[in-house]
Amino acid sequence: MVSTGDPLEIEPADLEIRRLGEPRFASPVARLLHGRGTSVHYVHESDRVLLDDTVQMTAARGGSLADWPSLEPGGPRERIYFEPSGVRAAIVTCGGLCPGLNNVIRGLVLELVEHYGVWEVLGFRDGYLGLVSGVDPLVLTAKSVRDIHHSGGTILGTSRGNQDPDAMVDTLMRHGINMLFVIGGDGTLRGAQSIVDAATARGLELAVVGVPKTIDNDIPFIDHSFGFQTAFGRAAESIRAAQTEAASTPNGIGLVKLMGRHSGFIACYAALAHQDVDVVLIPEVPFEPDGLLAHLDLCLKRNGHAVVVVAEGAGQDLAGASADRDASGNLKLADIGGVLRDRITAHFADLRPSLSLRYVDPGYAIRSVPANPFDAVYCIRLAQAAVHAAMAGRTAMVVGRWHGRFIHLPIAIATGSRNQVDPHGDLWISVLEVTGQPLTFA
Repeated sequence: MVSTGDPLEIEPADLEIRRLGEPRFASPVARLLHGRGTSVHYVHESDRVLLDDTVQMTAARGGSLADWPSLEPGGPRERIYFEPSGVRAAIVTCGGLCPGLNNVIRGLVLELVEHYGVWEVLGFRDGYLGLVSGVDPLVLTAKSVRDIHHSGGTILGTSRGNQDPDAMVDTLMRHGINMLFVIGGDGTLRGAQSIVDAATARGLELAVVGVPKTIDNDIPFIDHSFGFQTAFGRAAESIRAAQTEAASTPNGIGLVKLMGRHSGFIACYAALAHQDVDVVLIPEVPFEPDGLLAHLDLCLKRNGHAVVVVAEGAGQDLAGASADRDASGNLKLADIGGVLRDRITAHFADLRPSLSLRYVDPGYAIRSVPANPFDAVYCIRLAQAAVHAAMAGRTAMVVGRWHGRFIHLPIAIATGSRNQVDPHGDLWISVLEVTGQPLTFA
């Protein structure tokens, strides 16, 4: 994978996490765990996780260890900033649905209430809209969230779009909130940063910690986002159905459109999981329709059927992309799947009159399912890391995993670039090897 922000341009200072102040209290974690007969693990304040993961990248920087950018590790601290019994926390979920949202909510509540013993946790409804609508938030208890992880979606509801940061801070202060957990994508995280800035301008002690949500896996400097494994697993099932349908008819073509506005990770991983795909089209690799159609004709001659997987953001230059934007500020995408369906059908109308094409778009079905076991584990651990960070007085940051370690990442870095499939990297090479498609469709 590659980020549109060059890691070599990251300086150590860019990765420093903002703190509300020095730790003031002994963590109650030791007392709780000793009572259970469990050993205590703390993250040392001086520990760091190196940003670079190869000798070559590190050597390119030169200098010494102090010159190399590194990330603050996630996990419990021996001393914390907030007295847990005085904490009133809040949670919001924003943007599109993604497997694992309820798992994260449940994990946050259980960690706050049962592990740290905080006073109260509130859930504001419908994303940032709930912070300006005047609607009373939900009181979230260990009992009320106990079984929510078995369902997809979010019990708090969600919405898109920006709200006035000062109005949102007004609501948080009116409810006595000193800790806010934001679950959402890059637009949501920018909104979280605006809340931090508004609170800081007033001199308020408000910890804002994000749990990054993007089904496309396009947040930079984290190994992967929650829900991604569930998404590409379900996407592979859709590919399997399309392949079965295509193989059952003469000149059958299965065309599957998957999520991926700017990054083709779901399309790549789903195709590799199924391993019976002839063409994968992603936003990072341009293609010409004539070359694609010629290749499909070869596939039909060779196998009698073909399967095409296309990410929603691929080929937008061919689909007549709109300049309009949605409530989150994203450009509205044209339906590349529909464009390809029509072009393929028209091209083969005379060449192969018996052509049978099935177009499948499983996007909403994938977004709404519960998390699979891997994502369920990842969600609970992200939630725990987020609570540990907030209790230690960290703010304006997100939690994630980098090189297998849970880390803290400044919101500015998480939203400053985009994680994308590297057209020259090993993931895309694996796709080309499995599909047998050419380097380019020219």
